[in-house]
Amino acid sequence: MNPIALRLLNQQLVCPQFGTPTEVVDYMGAMQAQEYRMMRWAVAMRTRKPSAKAFKEAFDSGQIIRLHLMRGTWQLVSADNYWPLLCLCAPKAIAVTKGWMSSNKISIADEEVAQIRDILTQTVAEKGSATKEDFVLALAKRNIHMDDHRLSYHIRLAEMSGILCSGHLRPMKPTYALTADKIKPKTAVDRDEALLMLTHKYFHCRQPATLEDFVWWSGLNVSDCRRGIDMMGNTIHAERFKGRVFYLTDDCRTRGFRTGRYLLIPPYDEYLISYKSRDVVLTPDYRHKAHNNSGIFQPIIAHNGIICGNWSPFRDDCRTEFFLGEHDDTDLQKEWARYKKFQAK
Repeated sequence: MNPIALRLLNQQLVCPQFGTPTEVVDYMGAMQAQEYRMMRWAVAMRTRKPSAKAFKEAFDSGQIIRLHLMRGTWQLVSADNYWPLLCLCAPKAIAVTKGWMSSNKISIADEEVAQIRDILTQTVAEKGSATKEDFVLALAKRNIHMDDHRLSYHIRLAEMSGILCSGHLRPMKPTYALTADKIKPKTAVDRDEALLMLTHKYFHCRQPATLEDFVWWSGLNVSDCRRGIDMMGNTIHAERFKGRVFYLTDDCRTRGFRTGRYLLIPPYDEYLISYKSRDVVLTPDYRHKAHNNSGIFQPIIAHNGIICGNWSPFRDDCRTEFFLGEHDDTDLQKEWARYKKFQAK
């Protein structure tokens, strides 16, 4: 087993199979979207013809949704996957968020939640897409003032309760919309169905991966994750590699990997954040170059799937810093040209 080649293929980072951003997000199940600007490249680089315009069209039309969900962090999900994932992941995510609130000595009574949620909902209904600044002004008109931290918790709880989701895409600032205006309502979702769906999507596009990886990524309990794997039955199997048990699906992609390819990977990308143990592609000695202990992830360069450097996404020229191995500037420039073409399209 070559876990690096398999991950590149199944994460659609080489030989991508999809033509649209919506197909990618639906295939991936959920994608980390911490960095508002770079989440677009994270999706687009997994399409055959990366296009910033195509991403914006899918986002603005509600085919792709951004919200706080798994582990209480920002995710991109498809409209089709929104309700099943909310049903499955929101209860645990809300509990995690309330734990953070408690550790920050922030207590929000149910009466306050209801009052602020009414104001947020009304503001979004009036504007269509509202920014956090719009919420601040709406609250101030009612003589309600709170710090940014507290307001952020109110917004998160509204997202994880299925009230608010992402509005129209802007260059720098996220906006919020009413979920009812963006996504069609669905009948009650069976939790086991949602768990099976998420388990399949995770292992199908991130394989090979371990149980511990899945627990980390999903934010679910170990018992849920084991149950999800069990429900997959004979469509998934285990293989041992360097002392660890990895799971692979029987329809795993194995053809298409080629050597010499550079990838300019955005911060918080699924290539790293999908896994608890990242040493398969990232030498432990250089872990600090990719992310710190506080969960801050950097833009990284992969060569043949191995993380070997950092890059600067917001410059006009290709600025890189390599910490591992030698590099071929010709192939690197081809990837930079692909990135710049994405921005222009």
